[in-house]
Amino acid sequence: MTDAVIKGCCVQAYESEVARWLMGESFHPGGMALTGRLGERLGLRPGLHVLDVASGRGASALFLAERFGCRVSGIDLGPANVEVAQAEAHAAGLGGLVTFQAADAERLPFEDSAFDAAICECAFCLFPDKAVAAREIARVLRPGGRLGLSDLVREGALGASFDGLAAWIACVADAQPLTTYLAILADAGLHVDWTERDDDALTEITDQVRRRLFAAEVLVSLGKLSWPSLDFRAANDLVRQARVAISEGKLGYTLISAVKSVPSSWAA
Repeated sequence: MTDAVIKGCCVQAYESEVARWLMGESFHPGGMALTGRLGERLGLRPGLHVLDVASGRGASALFLAERFGCRVSGIDLGPANVEVAQAEAHAAGLGGLVTFQAADAERLPFEDSAFDAAICECAFCLFPDKAVAAREIARVLRPGGRLGLSDLVREGALGASFDGLAAWIACVADAQPLTTYLAILADAGLHVDWTERDDDALTEITDQVRRRLFAAEVLVSLGKLSWPSLDFRAANDLVRQARVAISEGKLGYTLISAVKSVPSSWAA
């Protein structure tokens, strides 16, 4: 699969009503509780400008602006998501603090040092070129700026069943060991100062997806819902195998905070 195919399929999937039905509004494990946890670690407050990378329909960006009073710019590869997010911002009366635009995390449309902080939730593992995305995030952060990252991590091989496009879309296929993420961030000049494992959040959202898949399958069988593009058997099999991988400690969820290094000439 080419990078363009992966990106296109992920955009289509995450803009769909299927994704919203299965995953809820936040599209990431732990919901706003873990978003708030990252915001606290980043020291967000009024006056700071925050970049939300892969902002989806804007739930996290709106939450951060409302809770911490910071200004948030969200970018997402899906134009339909951006349109929904912008409408939500205006409906919530946060149009002055939160804006969204369609953009690729590997080619951010911002000047160097434009942001005080950045957040990326359960999306870094979807980026085909993670090293480029990390360098782009580092580029747009000011020296001393902070990144809050949360994502799936794997320990050891997950098996061939997790190699397909469906597993990419489910954030599993290219999940990396924590050490790999740390190395990618370090190479980009982002030095990790905190990590926290929260596998319970991943278990909870996996079980939620399993329950909602069952409900959707029942509604489809009754003719009350139409999802012709979804292969229920394959989706249920992937969820079952992911649940096993979580229980065996092969798949987990980790929060990370990192700081962009300050040039040595500034330290004198």
